Amino acid sequence: MSIFYYTVVFFAGLAFGSFLNAWVFRKRENIRIVSGRSLCIFCHHQLAWYENIPVFSFIFLKGKCRTCRKQISWQYPLVELALAVVFVLTAWWHWTGPFVLTVELLRDWILVFNLAFIFLYDLRYGEILDGPTIPTAILLFFFSLPLGWHTWQSMLIGIAVGAGIFLFQYLISSGKWIGGGDIRLGLLMGVILGWPNILVALLLAYVFGGFISMILVWGKKTNLQSETPFGTYLTAATFVAMFFGETIINWYLGMLG
Repeated sequence: MSIFYYTVVFFAGLAFGSFLNAWVFRKRENIRIVSGRSLCIFCHHQLAWYENIPVFSFIFLKGKCRTCRKQISWQYPLVELALAVVFVLTAWWHWTGPFVLTVELLRDWILVFNLAFIFLYDLRYGEILDGPTIPTAILLFFFSLPLGWHTWQSMLIGIAVGAGIFLFQYLISSGKWIGGGDIRLGLLMGVILGWPNILVALLLAYVFGGFISMILVWGKKTNLQSETPFGTYLTAATFVAMFFGETIINWYLGMLG
């Protein structure tokens, strides 16, 4: 039964990954997400149902549009597969039985989808939008209070640290080091993680960013003056801290003791 359950979750993740790809593209092009069926981004051919099956259509079409024969980006199957795996891992983390949909599991599926949107949009376009950050943070804050996910003190400290560190960098650099989107994302991270897990996410983000930037510089894919989509590191670090933040903190304190 558990294998069947995880298979269902995996295919649901593929479907949401396909929706995520479409949402990112339509948001950039200012097209309503409910406005018609999916189109080829090159020739605007309306896709048939069999051209729009996550991953499988990419394989069936050999990575090319059936009409104009232009290459389809590998982004599409990779995002679909990545979100499917993340959905399965999240379900495994919250396992209480097959097809048991807890409020916490639903919350974390929504959050990882939201973080994936921020990650992909910042990676593609170097921008963090207001929609996935501020409204999500407000809703999560007020849902957390009655459901006991975080105390208001924990979330407010998390907000002060998460948004505050980026606001400080923004002010002293006059916006040259960091953008307003990072401040908003820091606020969302503070609500998601609370105190002290926000510290884990910030530390991991700078470690991830530094390590990957060194690899890119070494491979001559970028240079030290290039702008970095830091939101990608922040969202990845937030995902890790959501599930392993307390474990990392206990491990670190154990080393000190």
